[in-house]
Amino acid sequence: MDEFRVLVLAGGISHERDVSLKSGRRVADALTEAGALAEIKEPDGELIGHLMATRPDVVWSTLHGAVGEDGTLQDLLQLAGIAFVGSDSAAARLAWNKPIAKVLLSRVGISTPQAITLPKSSFRELNAESVLAMIGTELGFPVSVKPAKSGSAQGFSKIEEPATFAKAMIDAFAYCDQVMIERFISGTELAVSVIDLGDGPIALPAVEIVPESGEFGYNERYTPGQTSYYVPARLDASILDEAARIALLAHKTLGLAQLSRVDIIVDGAGKVWFLEANVTPGMTETSLLPQAVIAKGLKLSDSYLALAKLAKN
Repeated sequence: MDEFRVLVLAGGISHERDVSLKSGRRVADALTEAGALAEIKEPDGELIGHLMATRPDVVWSTLHGAVGEDGTLQDLLQLAGIAFVGSDSAAARLAWNKPIAKVLLSRVGISTPQAITLPKSSFRELNAESVLAMIGTELGFPVSVKPAKSGSAQGFSKIEEPATFAKAMIDAFAYCDQVMIERFISGTELAVSVIDLGDGPIALPAVEIVPESGEFGYNERYTPGQTSYYVPARLDASILDEAARIALLAHKTLGLAQLSRVDIIVDGAGKVWFLEANVTPGMTETSLLPQAVIAKGLKLSDSYLALAKLAKN
């Protein structure tokens, strides 16, 4: 019987390169354990030629940042007729653009914090100081400042007062030429992963995130011991049911496929707020989707192989 060949893409030149490499290794190891022939490759000038020459059964991208999540890679694979795990190019573009995802989900009745998006050009042309003063007055503090297209909380800042607003904007612009300023919602942070192993998408147990520093930034996400995780989350069943409903609705509304992760905040009154959706969830030892798969009682190797084979079909 021919071996099932999966090409795992990892690394790249994005700010999340190290996370991608760790994720790729974990995915490849799990697929190998399940009996697949998994090869890891970085995206480089030889990638297209390699894909066309070897034509793997399936590509599994763990590439973070624009190269893996903005729809470009998906477009190329679709054009080449090569199967891949995850969402198609159109869905990837919708989820990658946080402001657009928020608009689409608010239109189907999902609550998401009020926000404004500023391109770098407008920030410069409209008198940055007066723009930030107006936003601070209207949204109130604290606010979240984040790149409109980025992941792993890189470029994210929580701003408590006007004095640190401008620096946060400059830091965020280093990752993207559009920055989203969002009303900060205090509460319990959840990650709800959605997975489809052949019987339709299901919401996995919600992971409650409790960072030691109080903020779930890049270091807190990927440094063991920096964050405590509780799965299933320590919230009332009715709240967790609502979080699962919102995650599934986000997955459907954005047209996502096979796997996704939806980030949610539950405020002190128990209201569930959508923050963002991710089409390429991290797969490292501290990542949220693998924790949820295990909490569901599923084996990572079997689940990953099922995802890869379903992508081929």
